[in-house]
Amino acid sequence: MTSVPDTDTAGGESVGDGPERIGAFASFRVRNFSLIWTASLMSSTGTWLQNVAVPFVVFGLTGSGAWLGFTAFMALIPLLLLGPLGGSIADRFNRRTVLLLGSAVQGVFTIALWLTWVAGVRSVAVLIVLVTASSCVSGLTVASWQAFVTEVVPRRLLLNAVTLNSAQFNAARAFGPALGGLVLATLGVSWAFFFNALSFFALTIGLFMVRVVRIARPPRTGRSRAVAEMWVAAKYARNEPGIMAALVVVFTLGLLGGPLFNLLVVFAQDVYDVGGEAYGLLAACLGAGAILSAPLIAGWGSRQARSFMVSLAMVAYGLALIVFATAPTLLVGAVALFVVGAGYLGIASTLNTTVQLQVTEAMRGRVIALYVMSLTAAMPLGSLIQGALVDVIGPQTTVAGAGVVFLVVFVVLRFRLRLFGAMDDLSGPGDVIDPEVRLAVAETDATEAVFDGR
Repeated sequence: MTSVPDTDTAGGESVGDGPERIGAFASFRVRNFSLIWTASLMSSTGTWLQNVAVPFVVFGLTGSGAWLGFTAFMALIPLLLLGPLGGSIADRFNRRTVLLLGSAVQGVFTIALWLTWVAGVRSVAVLIVLVTASSCVSGLTVASWQAFVTEVVPRRLLLNAVTLNSAQFNAARAFGPALGGLVLATLGVSWAFFFNALSFFALTIGLFMVRVVRIARPPRTGRSRAVAEMWVAAKYARNEPGIMAALVVVFTLGLLGGPLFNLLVVFAQDVYDVGGEAYGLLAACLGAGAILSAPLIAGWGSRQARSFMVSLAMVAYGLALIVFATAPTLLVGAVALFVVGAGYLGIASTLNTTVQLQVTEAMRGRVIALYVMSLTAAMPLGSLIQGALVDVIGPQTTVAGAGVVFLVVFVVLRFRLRLFGAMDDLSGPGDVIDPEVRLAVAETDATEAVFDGR
């Protein structure tokens, strides 16, 4: 299969040849990546600031863990329902244009949320509607975001770029909640929403400044529908053991670990009995753990087998969940959250890299959408289940139980089913028997020839 040359997609600027050792921050030498990373950090920080404010408002208005779970469910379910269409969009249209439009529309919804709160509306229903509307836009663009990284860095830097991009997200998860706790305690909820609205301007400017070579995608025959295209992607993934393993693990991660962030407000108020500032700092520990581990994962981790990295990260993540749930003090719980954040980054970045390296370009957008849908199908379901369990058996038992089940699933996948070994395969797409899938894979050489000829 034709490979992508090691050049800067913005203008052909070389980032180096040969098998030299990749530094932890190598992708920052690529101009496009640096621009996107910086703009995304600003926007993600604003988003996480709002993510702290929303459960704070919902729990303050309702006092119910079930309402927290339902709010999280409504914020995440559009990513699942719109995933097929988002994957089709990522494969059909210019991804930079899709992202520009998406950031502008999300900016409008965040401004509406701010104006609604300033006007004195204190309705959980109105908040859920606006948050869900913004999530619908995310559902249409998330596959384009994930696939866009292959247009701004060369293939050999992919794990490095994915890890640094995940570190950016988790840096925002550290700064955003910490800033959110401070804003909630001093300025109030309206300012949290306002700062998030401003952050979308930074993202839009960054996207405008990026210069990428337009990828000529092969024309599609007929009028295939998004759901049908995702069915083709599912059959393709079934024939790629490494991708299939990544889908199973990410579903487990979303189901058992995903609800933790929304439950932190319950731990802060009902378990540790701390105020808004301490709640923000507690939430920030998740991101801080990912930040501190990012250089290690991006550098040392890029030289390890992906099956080993996933195994190490899953064990650390599961154990840290249990320790956090049973922590006798706030300090012990905060330290455990550092490990949870590091484990999450190790799992997510390695799975993302596995999919990006093993998928053919012709199927990239749809398979990435399938990957995101696996996560977003699990997270709303997990939020509903764990939110309801919190009201029945308490937050500590709920999260500790999730950690135990997570470790049991790891043991089954790793030692019983032996799924992880396929993540290390770099041979490219395997033999595809299904004629419909074979036709889609056949588009690969024509697409990747564009890269070699530019």
